[in-house]
Amino acid sequence: MTMHSRTVFFISDGTGITAETFGNAVLAQFEMKPRHVRLPFTDTVDKAHQAVRQINHTAEIEGVRPIVFTTLANMDVLEVIETGCKGMLLDMFGTFVRPLEIELAVKSNHRIGRFSDVSKSKEYNDRIAAIDFSLQHDDGQSNRDLEGADVILVGVSRSGKTPTSLYLAMQHGLKAANYPLIPEDFDRRQLPPALIPHRKKIFGLTIQPERLSEIRNERRPNSRYASIENCRHEVAEAEAMMRRAGIRWLSTTTKSIEEIATTILQELRPERLVY
Repeated sequence: MTMHSRTVFFISDGTGITAETFGNAVLAQFEMKPRHVRLPFTDTVDKAHQAVRQINHTAEIEGVRPIVFTTLANMDVLEVIETGCKGMLLDMFGTFVRPLEIELAVKSNHRIGRFSDVSKSKEYNDRIAAIDFSLQHDDGQSNRDLEGADVILVGVSRSGKTPTSLYLAMQHGLKAANYPLIPEDFDRRQLPPALIPHRKKIFGLTIQPERLSEIRNERRPNSRYASIENCRHEVAEAEAMMRRAGIRWLSTTTKSIEEIATTILQELRPERLVY
């Protein structure tokens, strides 16, 4: 089967993020790169019929059944999909929620993807505040209110600090600042002065020099900044500095953002793994 000969649909009465996250976690177990189609806000019977037409048209063109992940609370909408679509249907409610309703002897809220009341919650507001904080404290832009940070990431330029900071803010509601380690810091042989009082919150990111050189060459080709010699020097100096300062650190070279963020949580804020 060719790489894109299969289409996967994610159908939800909300944003579709839950269906997509769940579906992608399952699909990641297989060596395939399907085409993804998200159909959010499918919350009426009319929209369900439109979705069925799109799925069935895809089935005709491709000659194989599309895979269809659903998170649909409205039973009338789900029934249209179940009875009409010529795809392989994987219904999250049917698979997980209904058996839990029986086990817990209570009816579920049937509110997957409904964010109207979530947006009024403390957790939601905290997460927005964390994102705002992380943007203001990206790449050492501001020293203000570092005592308010949950974590401060340090590392050489292009070692993965910004995406990790934003993921920690968006996914876990952590106020994450990040600071680049630069040649002036290496000359002084110590952390940037603004960070020293907050050593317990600091976590270091490093990266293989070869990979760093590749990334930097995309940004500034054939520059000294991107040269393998300079990358080796900066990485060695940064790692030596982290060791001297007693900072925990890890290499981002072969790790996903999710793995990096979870490791940081385990090390610095283990209580955030229990909620």
